[in-house]
Amino acid sequence: MSTLLLSRSEVSRNLQAVTLLEDMREAFRVDALARTVAPQRTRVPLHAQGTTMVLFPGSLPGIPAYSIKASARFPSSVPPLQSVLQLHDLATGALLAVMDSTQLTAVRTGVVGAVGTEVLARPDASRVALLGAGDRAVLQLKLLRLVRTLSRAFIYDADFERAAALAARMYQEMSLPVRAVDSVAEAVETADIVVASGAGGQAALSPELVRPGMHITALAVDEQDKVELSPELIARATFVCDHRGLALSGGVGGSAGLTESSIHAELGEIIAGMRTGRTSPEQVTLFCTVGLPFQDLAAAWHVYQAAQGDEDMRRVDFSA
Repeated sequence: MSTLLLSRSEVSRNLQAVTLLEDMREAFRVDALARTVAPQRTRVPLHAQGTTMVLFPGSLPGIPAYSIKASARFPSSVPPLQSVLQLHDLATGALLAVMDSTQLTAVRTGVVGAVGTEVLARPDASRVALLGAGDRAVLQLKLLRLVRTLSRAFIYDADFERAAALAARMYQEMSLPVRAVDSVAEAVETADIVVASGAGGQAALSPELVRPGMHITALAVDEQDKVELSPELIARATFVCDHRGLALSGGVGGSAGLTESSIHAELGEIIAGMRTGRTSPEQVTLFCTVGLPFQDLAAAWHVYQAAQGDEDMRRVDFSA
């Protein structure tokens, strides 16, 4: 049997965000209704400069495959995060594909954030505050436009020049009024949607800055020492996560001292109609995603299906 080999550029070429958005909604729904296996996240420090993590198994009813992802994070390297995903046949374990998952994970994270905003933000929410001017902010702003009609955006980053450069770029690419600002307070002053994606240090968004009706999305907050949301805010908001256990053990929920009873719902439960989402225009909602194996599988299967018919794709027979 031959195994598909996909580089980062080949993954990107076969990854369509609009279609993946639909696939991810369905993945959340199916996972909530029939979770087949418990997700595992194993993070191990290699030395002072690097850690490695394995995320497995990605499994969803209806997809005849499962995934295993291995990542390495070395903050001083370029890029700081590198990862690869293996896609296996569910019935036989045969290796269907090996693909670079750095871009796959970035787009998957952005799509998950957009789905969370779609489900929880007010229908009329149109003004966005981005806390962080990295690649996640770029993807999130573009993907939010698929689920809401945006009127303007504000970007705060500890590096103002980086925020200004991103604001100019987003204005040119999206024809959307985007402005870099000097503080978190200025960024969120009139925002309906706040996306925390990596800026400002711990507890950057304090409760006094949050207005009634605001929705907050915290992207891939899977390490307790990188929390940008104060415990008081997390406890006050309607807290929605992608997985209760992992949110408490390795995410912002655990660092805020929350218990399982403090979590309103998993996002999939709301999509599946098992729990309520936003119930009033004044409600403050908060979606925190740690990133789950089934989300990786949904994205990888999407890429695999698109690439499978391409005769120019590289293949190798590992059993030869």
